[in-house]
Amino acid sequence: MFNLSNLRLLTSWGSVLLYFLVLAGWMDTVTSPAVLMVLFTLFFAVIMWSAFGVVHEAEELAEIMGEPYGTLILTLSIVVIEVALVAAVMLGSNAAPTMGRDTMFSVLMIVMNGVVGLGLFIGGLKHREQSYNLQGAASYLSVLIPLTCIALILPNFTTSTESGTLSFWQSTYFSIFSIALYGVFLITQTGRHRAFYVHQIEGKVDEDVDAPRPPIDMAKLRNHVILLLANILPIVLLSKGLAKILDAEIKALNLPLALGGVVVAAIVFAPEGISALRAVARNDLQRTVNLCLGAATSTVGLTVPVILAIASFTGQKVVLGLAPREVTLLGMTLILSTLTFSNRRTTMLEGTVHLVLFFVFLVLVFNP
Repeated sequence: MFNLSNLRLLTSWGSVLLYFLVLAGWMDTVTSPAVLMVLFTLFFAVIMWSAFGVVHEAEELAEIMGEPYGTLILTLSIVVIEVALVAAVMLGSNAAPTMGRDTMFSVLMIVMNGVVGLGLFIGGLKHREQSYNLQGAASYLSVLIPLTCIALILPNFTTSTESGTLSFWQSTYFSIFSIALYGVFLITQTGRHRAFYVHQIEGKVDEDVDAPRPPIDMAKLRNHVILLLANILPIVLLSKGLAKILDAEIKALNLPLALGGVVVAAIVFAPEGISALRAVARNDLQRTVNLCLGAATSTVGLTVPVILAIASFTGQKVVLGLAPREVTLLGMTLILSTLTFSNRRTTMLEGTVHLVLFFVFLVLVFNP
């Protein structure tokens, strides 16, 4: 039966074929900003439509497997997309040493301030107050703060190499530490402390995480996993073309280089952002917390090692250290997030404060 899901797959995979068979070589000769804008719009539309497919299939898997596995599947899927986009830019003809840093910082600002702020504002407006599991949010932040500071702030103060960069051994050990910390976090999240990531009401978990779950329909699970991959792969395959167009458009219009990271971050987090805002609107703040804080944690914990590995194998220079204004914004965001998620209930006020920081970030992108 032909439905919207089939139409989405047909469009996305048709676009992939069109890109590799026709557009890939032709785009190298395009210099007109108008033509580049049309191409960017087309690529962006296809990738965003595929992102909706990723959201749908991840939510189906969440229903089958329960939390936090459903959220984790979506989060790790997004990391794959992010790594593909960043790697496409890094391996392009015009290597961008700050693209990885800019993308990670933009993801953190979009997630921790934009989506969290809008979500808490909508939730407060619609439901007055919303509750979540405080222990889960605290564990996310306890992992996110050191990962973020090691990756994006510490390189500014190392002396083995120039400011903002890491030496080979620093990159190697910091990558190992990041992966190990994130690995232990995943064990905690999916194992003995799984209850931290399930909503609690008046001291009772509304899902008994220790109770045996109904048998999983393996055929249904397999079908949705295949469909999830089928929606992710076009995004990954089209990422190089989008990165090439984005790089050319920024240069043609003399736009800020950091805008590339913002666009990539917006594309990367679109599926999770959609899912997070849907969840908070139906008064499921716990899923929003899992998605947003989980995305921020996985972005730093997994993307940094991949970026550093690509740099080591290709000999490219990678700048990770943020500029002072960005360090200030990141510091405010981490402190504010710690305060926001230190109370068991949230209101419109917390959402408004996060949104103000997000708008400050946008202003500084265009007028640093």
